[in-house]
Amino acid sequence: MLYEKLSSSLTEKIKSDREKNIKNPYACFNEEVIRRDMGRDRENLWRPAYVRDIEKIMHSPYYNRYTDKTQVFSFYKNDDITRRALHVQLVSRVARNIGNVLGLNIDLIEAIALGHDIGHTPFGHAGERILNKIYHERTGRFFNHNVHSVRVLDELFERNISLQTLDGIVCHNGEFELQEYVPIGIKDFNYYDDMVNKCYIDENAIGSLIPMTLEGCVVRICDMIAYLGKDRQDARKAKLIDESEKFTDVGIGVENAEMTNNLVVNIIENSYGKNYLYMDEKYFKAIKTAKKENYEKIYLNDKLDRQYKENIEPMFFEIYEKLYEDLIKQDKSSVIFTHHIDFVNKQRSYYAGKDYLNENPDNIVVDFLASMTDDYFIDLYNYLFREGKHKIDYIPYF
Repeated sequence: MLYEKLSSSLTEKIKSDREKNIKNPYACFNEEVIRRDMGRDRENLWRPAYVRDIEKIMHSPYYNRYTDKTQVFSFYKNDDITRRALHVQLVSRVARNIGNVLGLNIDLIEAIALGHDIGHTPFGHAGERILNKIYHERTGRFFNHNVHSVRVLDELFERNISLQTLDGIVCHNGEFELQEYVPIGIKDFNYYDDMVNKCYIDENAIGSLIPMTLEGCVVRICDMIAYLGKDRQDARKAKLIDESEKFTDVGIGVENAEMTNNLVVNIIENSYGKNYLYMDEKYFKAIKTAKKENYEKIYLNDKLDRQYKENIEPMFFEIYEKLYEDLIKQDKSSVIFTHHIDFVNKQRSYYAGKDYLNENPDNIVVDFLASMTDDYFIDLYNYLFREGKHKIDYIPYF
């Protein structure tokens, strides 16, 4: 294995800048924070601006649910396989490493990283595709997990999260790799609201999002760095691919540790002191190759895909229709009231929020489905359809 190191010239430059206490002028400073209600959540010495965002996210009603949401591999009883809770921590760790060396605001980086998937569905990207399919068929609108993450924090629970954090979350989409990440600069909530709304009505809008801050750019590339090699580790643990399966080494290595190290080093080497992030052409091509091989060998594996198509997708449709029907009938004994609407309204009551029941019924059902963990989803299906024909066969430890 080959582990790259920063050049001696850049290492000495960074050390010298630190001794002289030189600050990065392109960082997003705490005093720049923008909130919808600037009269609330003012920073103090022990809770700076973006630390408040971190704590708001960690204490969000849905933060706990990361623990039982699929990252890539569903249907495995195996605690050694990454769940979404670990993924957001890995993104945060890698991004803070880069941000610390570049002299960026690592509190803002942590807030974006910890919140970036809080609106993700059960069953990973398969669940996201299914829920988008249903939602679009019914409303003509699109569901994307990054857009839903900011809905959870900004609308569902009205936590007064900063514009900078929300922007980093909605722009994080790790499916669109770039060689160069240039932030567009701080805008305002009018710009942000328009950007989010476009993602609901324009299928292509999601691919054109650009973070306002360098911190948001760091999280975006680190979302990809955190999963490329880790998914390969998990695929072997799950025995989805054989231990002897070979990946192509085009210059950054093929295993998680070396891939992460080498990409981090190259980004720092090319980005220190600049108002953008950049990686060498070789590294950018290597990311594209690694991602392509992950899709071929892991993400599009027939074993997983069959389970999603034959069971999870029809279960989504059946649950959706049942919950929607109960909502329209105003059946207050239904789980959509007792486990979701009442819960959201209780959370909103702390901030004198509007009655959630007045919102669009499809949005309410989507909110509920997206909030579920994998196990909750399966238990709910079995509860609603005791004679249901769909059943999940989990792969056991032994």
